[in-house]
Amino acid sequence: MFDTVLVANRGEIALRVIRTLRRLGMRSVAVHSDADADAPHVRAADLAVRLGPTDRSDSSAAETYLRADLILDAARRTGAQAVHPGYGFLAENSAFAEACTQAGLVFIGPPPAAVDLMGDKINAKEAVRAAGVPVVPGSEDGSPSDEQLIEAAARIGYPVLLKPSAGGGGKGMRLVRDPAELPAELAAARRVARTAFGDDTLLLERWVDQPRHIEVQVLADTHGRTVHLGERECSLQRRHQKLIEEAPSVLLNPSTRAAMGAAAVRAAEACGYTGAGTVEFIVPGGKPAGPDGDDVLDFFFMEMNTRLQVEHPVTELAVSVDGPEGPRRLDLVEWQLRVAAGEALTFTQSDISFRGHAIEARICAEDPERDFLPTGGEVLLLDEPSGEGVRVDSGIAPGDRVGSLYDPMLAKVIAYGPDRPTALRRLRAALAETRILGVTTNTGYLRRLLAQPEVVSGRIDTGLVERSAQQDPSLLSSPYTRTESIDLLHFASALLRQLDLGRTDSDLPSAPSDRWTDPFSLPSGWRLGGEAAWTTHRLRLAGREPVTVSCRMITNGEFESAIGFSAGTTPEWEVRLDDGPARRARATREGDLLRLAVDGLQATFTVAAERTQDGVTHWLGIDGDAWAVHPFDVIAERTAASGAHHGTLTAPMPGTVTVVKVEPGERVRRGQALLVLEAMKMEHVISAPHDGTVDDLRVSAGTTVAMDEALVAVTPDDGEPVAESAEQPAEDAREMAR
Repeated sequence: MFDTVLVANRGEIALRVIRTLRRLGMRSVAVHSDADADAPHVRAADLAVRLGPTDRSDSSAAETYLRADLILDAARRTGAQAVHPGYGFLAENSAFAEACTQAGLVFIGPPPAAVDLMGDKINAKEAVRAAGVPVVPGSEDGSPSDEQLIEAAARIGYPVLLKPSAGGGGKGMRLVRDPAELPAELAAARRVARTAFGDDTLLLERWVDQPRHIEVQVLADTHGRTVHLGERECSLQRRHQKLIEEAPSVLLNPSTRAAMGAAAVRAAEACGYTGAGTVEFIVPGGKPAGPDGDDVLDFFFMEMNTRLQVEHPVTELAVSVDGPEGPRRLDLVEWQLRVAAGEALTFTQSDISFRGHAIEARICAEDPERDFLPTGGEVLLLDEPSGEGVRVDSGIAPGDRVGSLYDPMLAKVIAYGPDRPTALRRLRAALAETRILGVTTNTGYLRRLLAQPEVVSGRIDTGLVERSAQQDPSLLSSPYTRTESIDLLHFASALLRQLDLGRTDSDLPSAPSDRWTDPFSLPSGWRLGGEAAWTTHRLRLAGREPVTVSCRMITNGEFESAIGFSAGTTPEWEVRLDDGPARRARATREGDLLRLAVDGLQATFTVAAERTQDGVTHWLGIDGDAWAVHPFDVIAERTAASGAHHGTLTAPMPGTVTVVKVEPGERVRRGQALLVLEAMKMEHVISAPHDGTVDDLRVSAGTTVAMDEALVAVTPDDGEPVAESAEQPAEDAREMAR
């Protein structure tokens, strides 16, 4: 076994690998960009090495985690004997695997030849076809031209799916239903493939309507033994990106499970695979077969991932291996290390079985209410769930800043139970207990998704997530923002501010005796011989219109006449939203919790404060959802609006401008692409909102922009004022995550 292993990755997977290394008594080496210098994986490792140019700070993946030469040098400097690539970055790069071997390092993964073969989806299909594994009909030439792909689409019939041959995990994939759209989609897919993989070769496959995505975990040693560890259902996806994974699949009966597992083993053996890998299949949709079905369902090979998968924890939790000391779970990272060190598997296929059910949810920095655009910010508060059957693989810590350079996934929450209903309940409860403030995430959305009837019943497919959002847009937002409960968010933020004022006043007795306090400025609203005055708070919930919340204190039905809050009592307030009626409220702050009751309706929010240039922004969280409530300055807003250029488009997400397609003074038509913004591997096309002339172009290729930063202005032809947002022409946003 190894003494020292370098982990060539970041985030939660780096931490995951480091935990196993520590348990096995091995020294761990982390690598990091400047942006990750104080990241959790760096703090957890025994040693850490900076990646990046020596003459400047550049934290882009291209200059850090994708620099094989720097990683190999880090291994040399720290005495590492092996390199674990994690997933993403260089994990499926055969040249990197070969470079490790040439440098005298053990690459903890399959042989370079296997990575190379399965990384080329066209040759991979031919290899597994020859091994008797069913494949989806599609293009067959090694490097087809656009004309050949168009001919293949006409031959196999629409809809078709375009996939980069060198890619994986959905990056650059395009679903095409209309033949007229295929040429443009080919150009877009080739551009993404070139940028992401350095290879614009595409393949084309017949699209199976309402398919299910089911993958099989395989494990092979260097002594000729290959086994499978059952399947994982990964059909809950959005734009080809997995959201929820579970094991086992409710669709498969024992006959299909055995046939699919055997096919996965043949696929692995066909490429000389060793280590942990995943063979992905597409299965025509249908109702779950159940345990009593005998027929083998149709399934087709899709691709093989020659690395550890993001969703490997569900296999670790749900699969059991029988041995002399009884059933036990496997640590897949441990077995990657053992196989790479030359050890043989100590179990056979007959020893492996499912025991219970496990489900995983991926928590990402993205906003479901804004078409899942990437978000960012500082993690002000982090409270991760725990409890029976709950596991969290996380890559963040309080104080971390989530930027736009890397993948948006922050953590994974996994729940195990003796059966699927129990696992579902535990996962939903765990997501409700997941509190991340400072960065908008999809946590609350995932919790609502798991409650959908189709998900509960297991009648799922890869299009369900997007169909559900179209049929019921309320799925994307919390009940707290689409019912009268939204008032609670405004009242909560206003009373937080009011309580802060109260805490300031409570400090007054300890002030110097000669310090004078203006009694008319106290938060109690005290007035001589009259009613207490209202304290006004102007607030804006992100993405919504500003409101005015007025507060004044009452105690036992009488206005408080003391100079502050009464000691030992919970203040009672009258609160009013805009010109609405006065309502009675109580609010108490206990650490990072705010307990609020308004007219008998009670809720407990997790809270955090963030100081910005506009003042204090409060974050409120409940049931996995979180919101930023900003102070609103009417005068500043009007001043900014009067100075803004008509038709100015702003960034809908923080990111980097990758392409600028226009020049100042150029005439454009409505819908014409102006520039491309990329963040967290998502590409977003900014288009002209109307016919006009490009004016005030503020960015160029490579410019890093913040959310809502001005990008470009398009002056309309008629010269009329037009207020625009870059969110309106977002119809061509594409996911590009792994």
